[in-house]
Amino acid sequence: MFQGRNLFRFLNSKRKGLAVSKNTYYRFLNDASFNWAKFLLLLSAKLAGMFSTLTRPERIKVLVLDDSVAKRGRSKAVELLARVYGHVEHKYQKGFTMLTLGWPDGYSFVPVGFDLLSSANKSNRYQEISDKIDHWTNGYRARKESLMTKPEAAVLLIRRALAAGIQADYVLIDTWFTAEPMLIKILDAGLDVIGMVKQLKQRYSYQGRLYTLPQLRKFVRFDNSKNIFGSVIVTTKTGIPVKIVIVRNRNKKSECLYLLSTDCSLSDAEIVRIYGNRWSLKVLSGN
Repeated sequence: MFQGRNLFRFLNSKRKGLAVSKNTYYRFLNDASFNWAKFLLLLSAKLAGMFSTLTRPERIKVLVLDDSVAKRGRSKAVELLARVYGHVEHKYQKGFTMLTLGWPDGYSFVPVGFDLLSSANKSNRYQEISDKIDHWTNGYRARKESLMTKPEAAVLLIRRALAAGIQADYVLIDTWFTAEPMLIKILDAGLDVIGMVKQLKQRYSYQGRLYTLPQLRKFVRFDNSKNIFGSVIVTTKTGIPVKIVIVRNRNKKSECLYLLSTDCSLSDAEIVRIYGNRWSLKVLSGN
């Protein structure tokens, strides 16, 4: 892809300086014993490091986390096939959950890691791990990781990315991941969080009292001529200080959207701007 041509044309062209034949490439690609997730991570870390030299040192760096459903509606005997919930259609489907972690710099996007998840709930799995798989192989370890919950797998991806040398200041997440246990785990990894918050039953402490997200709106002076209405700094149930930014929902103007940031020093506009980097992962996954 870096040569602007497909692999077949590249291998059959004049490969000056290359000491390997095309059979070497094909044997590498066909070998299932390699740790392909680690290969992608190390390659991504190299690329992210190269891209970082092209931007200003003070530029904010982020990791973007998202999940999508890999549908296998007609499959029956696929290993670890499961019944998974799709947040787009709001229903259970047969397939897998594709958990993806990416690194955008505002111009480029580098896929950092992925996990093809089955279901942590055994009753939702149609098939189990094959008895023929050697327990000492990378394939077996990948199968065991596929049985983790999404928050566990997500934190593992983030920690692996940081251990590989990928630099980031924030993790951008959607409403499914923006829950207090997830915030604690990401903060423990040394990163701040910016995420969309869903209006559930959670309460936030403000001026000594507990409020829901809609109730916090009364503390913000609304200006209908702006898309960012304002913000309040609150604390979660376990005492984590967060800034809640209230923005206009362009798809439904009668409702608001709520962005949460564990870095309360950021301005409202900066939180919205940084969160806009999540779009690059949506383009990659096609959702």
